[in-house]
Amino acid sequence: MTAVGWLPAPVEELFGTEATAEASYEVLTVDVPPASWISALETARDALGCTYFDWLSAVDEPGRGFLVSAHVVALPSPPSKSPSQSLPPPPSPSSSSVRRLLVRTTVPHEAPVLPTAVAVYAGAGWHERETHEMFGVTFEGHPALDPLLLPEGFEGHPLRKDFVLAARVAKAWPGAKEPGESDHGGPKRRQMLPPGVPDPNDWGPLKGQLPPAPTRPARGAARAAGDRPARAAGERP
Repeated sequence: MTAVGWLPAPVEELFGTEATAEASYEVLTVDVPPASWISALETARDALGCTYFDWLSAVDEPGRGFLVSAHVVALPSPPSKSPSQSLPPPPSPSSSSVRRLLVRTTVPHEAPVLPTAVAVYAGAGWHERETHEMFGVTFEGHPALDPLLLPEGFEGHPLRKDFVLAARVAKAWPGAKEPGESDHGGPKRRQMLPPGVPDPNDWGPLKGQLPPAPTRPARGAARAAGDRPARAAGERP
């Protein structure tokens, strides 16, 4: 067993026999099982000097689970200053290096639960609240997993891959009106379904009450023959 990147010992000795490590783009990544999540963060802080907490988040990986990641950093020690020097000497390249560590673990979709890291890194509190909101990962022992970004009463977790992009299907756009919908006249542009938004007749509060959503004309066939799709009077191309 050999050490990976800037690790002082093999990853198995530092983070446990089930841990793996790889280094790329000046970031050292260590993957551990969920049961070793807190002990891995403690090792990063105490044994590797990663005292700076940067961020914590997750990624929804279909078929695998939620990949929770914490990015921590070991900052270089400031150079010592002797009494006879008015300014400290410039640091050497070795003493000015910043060591970046990404600790990751995967929790299943069926039970996305991890212990909170607030006792190890106090700054993880806000990040865990955001990850709980966006992905539904529960951090046991967190002092207050209260809503952080989403409005009160919001249902679901927006960054999950199975979250429906309801957009204007569930609620009308609260901003400016579409062209042709104001009182100042003007042509109304062709209605099209936004990408990623389901048919409002198939999903939403008006399910089964609307005609099918408009579709774009087929490409290639009509234009190959020199024809263009017909438009209503005053309709923009």
